Amino acid sequence: MAVKNYGEAIREAFDYLLSHYPNVFTIGQGLWSPWYVGNTMTELEKKFGKERVIDTPVSELACTGAAVGASLCGYRPIVIHPRVDFALLAVDQIVNQAAKWSHMFAGKTHAPVTFRCIINRGGEQGAQHSQSLHSWFAHIPGLRVVTPYSPRDARDLLIASVLSDDPVMYIDDRWLYDNEEDLPPIEEYNLATQQANRVLEGKDITLVGNGYSTHLCVEAAKQLQSQNIYSEVIDLRVLNPLRIDAVLESVKKTGRLCVIDGDWRNCGIAGEIVASVTESCPIGTLRFQPLRLTLPDAPAPTSKSLEKIYYLNVENICEKVQTMFN
Repeated sequence: MAVKNYGEAIREAFDYLLSHYPNVFTIGQGLWSPWYVGNTMTELEKKFGKERVIDTPVSELACTGAAVGASLCGYRPIVIHPRVDFALLAVDQIVNQAAKWSHMFAGKTHAPVTFRCIINRGGEQGAQHSQSLHSWFAHIPGLRVVTPYSPRDARDLLIASVLSDDPVMYIDDRWLYDNEEDLPPIEEYNLATQQANRVLEGKDITLVGNGYSTHLCVEAAKQLQSQNIYSEVIDLRVLNPLRIDAVLESVKKTGRLCVIDGDWRNCGIAGEIVASVTESCPIGTLRFQPLRLTLPDAPAPTSKSLEKIYYLNVENICEKVQTMFN
């Protein structure tokens, strides 16, 4: 066991993959620079060589297309988009090529490529540099979407993504990079079997999050305890395919559901969870109508004062939950 933060856990995953699987390589912009990727790839190019940790010119379409093509030839590439916002410049390769490849060839061939995209918001970065887009990508059939919350999942779900035969959108959040955990030895998961986890046990309400919003749920649950509200926290982990068994089991116990998501409200993952629970729970299960707490349906502001009310925080969640008990 060793204590590592979220960013260090991601680096451990890269080190493991590059050490154990010669058909794995990484490609993208700024891979040798902490300004782009934080502490998640420190000195990997020195250990494994610049032919396996490939730093490219600024062309998201080119490096993504090269990786998708390589995945069809026996490699398991990891494309790094230091901002998920600009993965949109490569959306044809991700959505029309990789995600549909196996389907178009009757499952006889696969595109085992991982698109690692980083959420990097706040700090007055503005509308074009502060998006998440996980709900958007989770809408695409054939594209697995992973949003790890814990350092252990950041490491082990990245490894599982790269070893999956399906294309995977792995989205990590820089707001989580300093979170620490005592990590057990690496475990190679089968990504196809991974689903939501219960992070905290409670009896009064179910809080559901993914990625950074799970972190907010955990912190809110700690505060709500002082008001004798005991929250069960469910971390979704994998958004596509979405399995809600853990959510349903929890809601049947607590009778209350609040979904927290750091993405826009309209057509988002929070609405999908609420709809799925409402469809699946027996009549009489819910003691209060399900609620969701999301970003406003507006682009991110640049102003620091507006950012404070735009992004979700623990107080927002506690206030929302309290309305379900008044």
